[in-house]
Amino acid sequence: MNKTNAELLAAKGLAAEVKKELTENILPYWMNKMCNPAGGFYGRITGEEVLEPEAPVGGIMTARILWTFASAYRLLGNPEYLEVALKAKSLIINHFYDKEYGGTYWSLNADYTPLDTKKQIYAIAFTIYGLAELNRATGDAEALEYAIKLFHSIEDHSFDTEKDGYFEAFTREWKQIEDMRLSEKDANESKTMNTHLHVIEAYTCLYRVWKDSLLQERLRGLINIFDKYILDTNGHLKLFFDNDWNCNYDIFSYGHDIEASWLLHESALVLGEEESLAKVEARVPGIVAASTEGFTPEGGMIYEKMGDHIDADRHWWVQAEAVVGYFNLWEHFGAQDGLENAVYCWEYIKKEIIDKKNGEWIWSLRADGTVNTVEDKAGFWKCPYHNGRMCLEIIERTK
Repeated sequence: MNKTNAELLAAKGLAAEVKKELTENILPYWMNKMCNPAGGFYGRITGEEVLEPEAPVGGIMTARILWTFASAYRLLGNPEYLEVALKAKSLIINHFYDKEYGGTYWSLNADYTPLDTKKQIYAIAFTIYGLAELNRATGDAEALEYAIKLFHSIEDHSFDTEKDGYFEAFTREWKQIEDMRLSEKDANESKTMNTHLHVIEAYTCLYRVWKDSLLQERLRGLINIFDKYILDTNGHLKLFFDNDWNCNYDIFSYGHDIEASWLLHESALVLGEEESLAKVEARVPGIVAASTEGFTPEGGMIYEKMGDHIDADRHWWVQAEAVVGYFNLWEHFGAQDGLENAVYCWEYIKKEIIDKKNGEWIWSLRADGTVNTVEDKAGFWKCPYHNGRMCLEIIERTK
């Protein structure tokens, strides 16, 4: 796609600003405040900026730290980033990885002994994502070895050979589990959009470094699952499903919509198969258009619409994904308003979401304009991954 000089200058300007944000705010916050001098990481800093050193340590957080710092090292070459990535890798292999049954635990106590030993496929996928990115950045053979082990754990235990897709969660021993939910706000269903989105994200990263035929087949299959079951005709993603892919929920998650628009495109590009790429590229503009229903005149994207109820909070991660999704629409589909919206959302982030006093980003700006300090500043779900990845994506796409 031909780009005007003005567009290219705007993209370069955005990249320079997000690089500064990444290297001077986001990554230093995690390096200085969340790294435990005894090894590993602390589990939580509250929304009021209070460190809780005895808080449990989440597997998702650890995997996301690994991915973010490995990716930052790959692009920027700072050896301090690699140190943090290797700290995360060590914690995963030595403490989160279940040496008896395979897979990874959901959480650890503050002393890194197992706390919740359930096998949540979403968390295992993120661990693959982080380990594969470390291998991509450094050629770390052990990281790839464990990523492949985890891939086989998912395939052996979670893949639905009859009706396709991946089941949500299991006990430590890979038995059925009553509560399959990722969090309290989720529906207790056996298959979800969110897990499938992050399985395809992880498998895409793994396929970059490991051209396995089964992995290739599963990537192709995941693209088909999104096209056939998860993407609605209105461009939105359906969120929760039973075993047979029936969905009985009327929910629009604008952040997941915009995130899927570029992650699915990335998967098809990495897979490199014409049919899959054509299938995805036919859907991307519609997905972005659906997500834009949540994009506000101020430049931020609201959280979700559930039936007639609108949650108009501006969550940190939704804003980050909006920047990448809109930028991708401009970069690959030639939509000038994509770049304009990406820059506009970044301006909103600078004004409302970045914590200029304490560092990092707030969890959300509430609909009434107040800062949400109830949710974590850093912790189980609040990680450097969405905002860090946004910065890294823009940097890499403008090199």
